[in-house]
Amino acid sequence: MIDCEHGLTPLNADSAETIQAIAGIGSNYVSPLVRIPATGTCSSTSWLIKYALDAGARGVLVPMVSDPEKAKEIVSDCRFPPAGRRGFGNPLTHLTWNIGTEEYLNSANDFITIMVQIENMEGVENVEQIAAVDGLDVLFIGPYDLSLNLGYPPPFPDVHPEVEKVIQKILEVAHRKGKKCGIYCSSGRQAFQRAQQGFDMESQRHFRFSCYQ
Repeated sequence: MIDCEHGLTPLNADSAETIQAIAGIGSNYVSPLVRIPATGTCSSTSWLIKYALDAGARGVLVPMVSDPEKAKEIVSDCRFPPAGRRGFGNPLTHLTWNIGTEEYLNSANDFITIMVQIENMEGVENVEQIAAVDGLDVLFIGPYDLSLNLGYPPPFPDVHPEVEKVIQKILEVAHRKGKKCGIYCSSGRQAFQRAQQGFDMESQRHFRFSCYQ
């Protein structure tokens, strides 16, 4: 997971080089995903998604998604027509995937992972509708911003019990709606505990990323 929101990797230029480096290892071993730097009141994520995907990312994580309308917009921006509105024109994207142009156009819609972060009260209130959005793959929890936005201190290292109830609700809704659920963790111990709880993805700080099927 290349963190272009809170990490020190800018989306423009540096993320493309990092995507190329990760893709060079081979998709059988690891896939480059990008957390785009949209947050807070920012409403325009289309160009951020376009840049990440044109650079060859296999998926995007979009922060601060609060309603199903935004989730639907994100899905549309990740899909080529007729399933979405993503434009095509970059002559290098398919080369990062090590396939031809026609194969990329025919397969990208099926193999790009679309993830949104639930991090505020509005997102929690709308989690059922967000999770029901067709084409969305993962609900991801940012426990720090979620805690602060719900009026609780950030986790040091564990979240407040009331925030934990909300986290478990998001996990339950995601799975009931047929979606994967991920969460950021602060240690290997915490990531192991979350995996035991049924989380599908645990992302540990220091830019390590684990995926459990």
